[in-house]
Amino acid sequence: MSRRQLRLGAFIMATGHHIAAWRHAGSVVDSGVNIDHYIEVAHTAERGLFDQVFVADSPGLFHRGDTESLSRQGRLSHFEPVTLWAALAAVTKHVGFVATASTTYEDPFTLARKFASLDHISKGRAAWNVVTTGSEQVYGNFGLDKHPDPEIRYERAHEFLEVVKGLWDSFEDDAFIRDPVSGVYLDPAKLHTLSHVGKYFKVAGPLNLERSPQGYPVIVQAGSSEPGRELAAATAEAIFTAWTSLAEAQSFYRDVKGRLAKYGRSPDELLILPGISPVIGRTQAEAEAKWNELQQLIHPSVGIATIAYHWPNEDISRWNLDAPPPYYPEAPKGRNSRQHVVLELAKRERLTVRQLYQYLAGARGHWVVVGTPQKIADDIQNWFENGAADGFNVMPPILPESLNEFVDLVIPELQKRGLFRTAYEGKTLRENLGLKRPVNRYAARRGIAASSQGSTLASR
Repeated sequence: MSRRQLRLGAFIMATGHHIAAWRHAGSVVDSGVNIDHYIEVAHTAERGLFDQVFVADSPGLFHRGDTESLSRQGRLSHFEPVTLWAALAAVTKHVGFVATASTTYEDPFTLARKFASLDHISKGRAAWNVVTTGSEQVYGNFGLDKHPDPEIRYERAHEFLEVVKGLWDSFEDDAFIRDPVSGVYLDPAKLHTLSHVGKYFKVAGPLNLERSPQGYPVIVQAGSSEPGRELAAATAEAIFTAWTSLAEAQSFYRDVKGRLAKYGRSPDELLILPGISPVIGRTQAEAEAKWNELQQLIHPSVGIATIAYHWPNEDISRWNLDAPPPYYPEAPKGRNSRQHVVLELAKRERLTVRQLYQYLAGARGHWVVVGTPQKIADDIQNWFENGAADGFNVMPPILPESLNEFVDLVIPELQKRGLFRTAYEGKTLRENLGLKRPVNRYAARRGIAASSQGSTLASR
């Protein structure tokens, strides 16, 4: 039995991660606004003993492309994630909930209150996926004249996180006495005002909600750019990332884990969870037939829109779809890590334009594995045991069909190998992920002061 256990998240994208999944018989066409669909998915994830379910989100449309591709896009209408997870927390007991929220387009006080509320409602199963928002299509929704540059977005993100954590520490864990006999409800000495004044934020505090079950909801960060890696090393407890080869994943794993020491953190305080999109068949031929069926559902206009982002200011529709791209732009490694991954994949595999958009249509640059449950378990085990991952974000191509297949066919194979749990270990998401509960900063300072005073008295 392996002592180190896989961490698994179910990354939910409405009808599924494949761009044409909404057209497939195994999906629910209105799933983005169908609460019964999400209840079923959450129950399946919990049946499979997943640590968490996760949704990506943006304060704008998930779409790039022309009117033709827009008319064929199945991801234009979907719930706001914190609201959705609050509903699902009431019908589940163990699985955690990761909601995406932007440090560029949200307010620290409101966000701190939302996520602390979700942690209370779920009894300690909330997580915040911290993003700075890469889309250029969002700023107009917030009265801005342009999208802030990456350097500004990440600088703001560091301060935003500090403010939110400070607000989550407004009350010490034992601040609320609630004694009807004495009539004392709160110990005022354990209520703390933040009084933050910084470059981007001026926030008085305190938060009008007591400390949540996990202390802080789990902090998750998505992305692999240079500033993203640094933000993760400084603040995150799990990082979602996209790689398509073992060597690239190993390099990223070493790099990010190697940054933790300068922030006083140990390697086990940050879980690295690459995305994997499994297309599962009981035989290899069945899996490949499923993949080919999905690929045939992609309309060329949708496929072209999927890759157009990587060739800005280029009319890709004029290219020969069955030839390799005529050129590859130089991807800015430090700023846009996903573009770098996609272009390196296209060059390494010498993909045609059609093959490239078909690959990206599956999981937008994440690792797509087509095969039997044994093959998928082999690949997961290889990355897990060879310094590339602490676990995975499983990205079902079709929902609910593909998640059911993973739970019924792949999870038992992982359990048989001693790689994955057979029961939940704890009550909170932190406990199930093996992460420590953060100590309230004010209680910690008082503890240090009391310890110091005791040492002084003892020496007299």
